[in-house]
Amino acid sequence: MKDKKPTVLVGMSGGVDSSVSAALLVEQGFSVVGGFIKNWSDSKDVWSGECQWKGERRDAIRVAAALNIPLLTFDFEEEYRRRVVDELFRGYEAGETPNPDVLCNQSIKFGLFLEEAKKLGIQYVATGHYARIERDSDGAARLLRGVDTDKDQSYFLYRVPQEALRMSLFPIGHLKKSEVREEARRLGLPVAEKPDSQGICFIGKLDMQDFLRTRIPSTPGEITDADGTGIGSHEGLDGFTIGQRAGIRVSRGALPWYVAEKDLKQNRLIVVQGEDHPMLYRSETDARDLHWTGRSAPSFPLDCEVQVRYRQDPVRCVIPVQTGIHLRVDFKTPVKAVTAGQSAVFYQGEECLGGGIMLHSGHVAAQPAI
Repeated sequence: MKDKKPTVLVGMSGGVDSSVSAALLVEQGFSVVGGFIKNWSDSKDVWSGECQWKGERRDAIRVAAALNIPLLTFDFEEEYRRRVVDELFRGYEAGETPNPDVLCNQSIKFGLFLEEAKKLGIQYVATGHYARIERDSDGAARLLRGVDTDKDQSYFLYRVPQEALRMSLFPIGHLKKSEVREEARRLGLPVAEKPDSQGICFIGKLDMQDFLRTRIPSTPGEITDADGTGIGSHEGLDGFTIGQRAGIRVSRGALPWYVAEKDLKQNRLIVVQGEDHPMLYRSETDARDLHWTGRSAPSFPLDCEVQVRYRQDPVRCVIPVQTGIHLRVDFKTPVKAVTAGQSAVFYQGEECLGGGIMLHSGHVAAQPAI
C-alpha cells in the first residue's frame, strides 16, 4: 500500500505569489487544497469601496481550476474586524502606529486558517510569503529570511508561534520575485501577469487620516519646533508617525519638516528641519508583548541584529535582559524613526528570533548615524 501523500491547505488570495505556491506544491506531490480567506467587504462600512474580494476570489477559483484542486472559502470577516481592525484603531488612539500585516499573520493566516486546517485533518498550511522554514532533527522549525532581500517578509511573521511554524510551508521563499513571475508563466497560470496588490485593502483610496476620522474624533493641537516655539497646528496626533514628512503645515522654514516626537500629554506635535536631525534618531528603545519564534526565549544578554520597520537595513544591538514581557534594546548605531506601535524584530544571521512592540521610549542619540 502506497504512503498517503501529505496534505496542505494553501492560502490562495488570487495573486501570483500564492498561486505559484499552490502550483509548486502540486508539482512536488502534495495533496493540495486551496483556501480563500475573506477578511473584508464593504457591506458594513462606507469609507472604502476598494476591497474587491469577489474579484480576487474569482482569480483564485481560476487558478484552482487550472491546477485541478478544490478551493474552499473561509469567511473570517468578523474576527478580522475584531482582531486586526479594532486593534489598529486602538493603537492609533493610543498614539502608536500599529502594523496590520503583523496582526493578520498572527491571528488570521496562522491562527484561524491553521485551526481550520487542523479541523479538516490537513497536515500543513502554506502561504505565498517570501520567507523560509528550516527544520531541526527533532521537528522544531526555524524561521529564516526569504532569499529575495527586496521581498523578504520574515519581519511580518515574527509573531507566528512555533506550533504554527512546524505546520507551515513557504514554497516560494527560495525564489526571487522575478523568478516567481517566470514560474507563473511556465506553469501557464491565469494570473501570471497580474499586478501586485498595494496598500491596506480596507482603507482603499482614502487618506490614512480620513480613514482614522471614521472612528477617532479630531483633537486639534499645536505643532512646535524643537525649542517649543509654536509654528502650526494639527487635527490629531493619530494622523502622524515618527519620521513623517508629508502633511506637516507650518508657518515658517524653507527646509522640509519631519515629525520627531508626539507629546501625548500636551497633544503637541514636535517637528524638526532636515531629514538627518539628531532628534530623529534613538540610541535605544523598549519593547513589550514579546514573542520568540523558537521553543523558548534566547539567553541574555543577547547580541543580535534588529529591524524597527520593514525593509530597514538591520543594525547591531544588545538586549541586556528580558523582564517579564518587556525588554530594552540598545542600538550599537543610532536608529532613525523609531516608532511606538511598530515592531522591533530580532535576527541572528538569516534566522528571525522574534520581536516585540516598541513603546514610547528611547533616548535621543547624541548625533545622527553616519
